[in-house]
Amino acid sequence: MSLESVPPKYAQLVQALQRRIESGTYPPGSMLPSEHQLIGEFGVSRPTVVAALRVLREQGWIESQQGKGRFVRGRPAMAAVEQKRPGQAYLTMPETRSTGEVVEVGAVAAPNRVGVLLDVQPKSKVFLRRRLIARDGEPAELVSLWLPLELSEGTDLTSGEPLPQGFREHLQARKGVRFDHIVEQITARMPSADEAKQLAMPKNQPLLAVFGAVRDASGQPLAVVEVLLPADRHELEDAYPIG
Repeated sequence: MSLESVPPKYAQLVQALQRRIESGTYPPGSMLPSEHQLIGEFGVSRPTVVAALRVLREQGWIESQQGKGRFVRGRPAMAAVEQKRPGQAYLTMPETRSTGEVVEVGAVAAPNRVGVLLDVQPKSKVFLRRRLIARDGEPAELVSLWLPLELSEGTDLTSGEPLPQGFREHLQARKGVRFDHIVEQITARMPSADEAKQLAMPKNQPLLAVFGAVRDASGQPLAVVEVLLPADRHELEDAYPIG
């Protein structure tokens, strides 16, 4: 479920209740306020409250007990793990929060995989913003944002300075696009000579390439985030519920 930067009322209520659970205002095991109490406090309709409670229950923040009410379970263990997904992290995190430099920006011919993910003709021109991320003073990740040229126009993505916003927030504000979901692909390959030099890694050491294809609610491609990780310095972890 996508919660946009200006979320609907039920999503705002979800976020408010999550903050209260995380802060201990509603500790694990406590009873959540009733629907009537939430309607009165937040000034929203009953359908809004019902929708918010459904999201919290589905995500594991609360549980319903027949005839007793809704009880707080706490912050789901899954939540912290899910935030580590590389594609999502670089779409939402401001560049100013990480140490790095912009190493390439401008119109380039789309590589085959990027062209397929953006649904453009082979070798079509697309916009590229590439940044080398450093950790502990050493190059660690090479992050590229690929966009159709028209989506880069009128944005600050051409700047060599780090953005104070995440890509998602910036593009939504400037272009009015709405990111809905990401299709993530992970492959392993050998680095090119330039990639090995930028990442200060041996040419015979493989890297992990994470591609996050960003789409709107209709499935139309909007952007591709590519994260290159030296395989000897990183491991990727994921978690998912068992249905």
